Amino acid sequence: MKIITNSQKIHQLLTKGVEKIIEKRSLVKKLKSGKRLRIKHGIDPTGPKIHLGRAAQLWKLRAFQELGHQIILIIGDFTAQIGDASDKLAMRRLLSEEEIKENMKDYSRQIGKILDMKKVELHYNSEWLNKLTAKDLLSLSMKFTAQQMIQRRNFKERWELVNP
Repeated sequence: MKIITNSQKIHQLLTKGVEKIIEKRSLVKKLKSGKRLRIKHGIDPTGPKIHLGRAAQLWKLRAFQELGHQIILIIGDFTAQIGDASDKLAMRRLLSEEEIKENMKDYSRQIGKILDMKKVELHYNSEWLNKLTAKDLLSLSMKFTAQQMIQRRNFKERWELVNP
């Protein structure tokens, strides 16, 4: 597939519905290079419907797809089983494998209303996270301290709610 490097289309991609781009100069350079980018996006299957907030993200992915870039969609079937601490004041409810499978069963059709699913590379994060051993997890946990974790905004806000 041909990569579209039209400056006007790139400008529209990076401005329409966009609040902030952290490395904008670098991204513009990559988009104009003609090299096919791999754009990754993750969704945890916490419910059976793709909500409006997700649709907005999917439309932006569609714009990248229309310029010829590869979309990699990662379904968080593993992380949905263990809850999520990101950007929430409370942990979300843990889901069983059966609930997750039920939630995901219509995702491709829903997402396919926006993205061309024939061109999407689809993965499930259980593909690699199910392989982690206790040794792997302990090794990862040694890379940061509990204090560093608590300083992250999402953990800090929750910590302050529980420990005023």
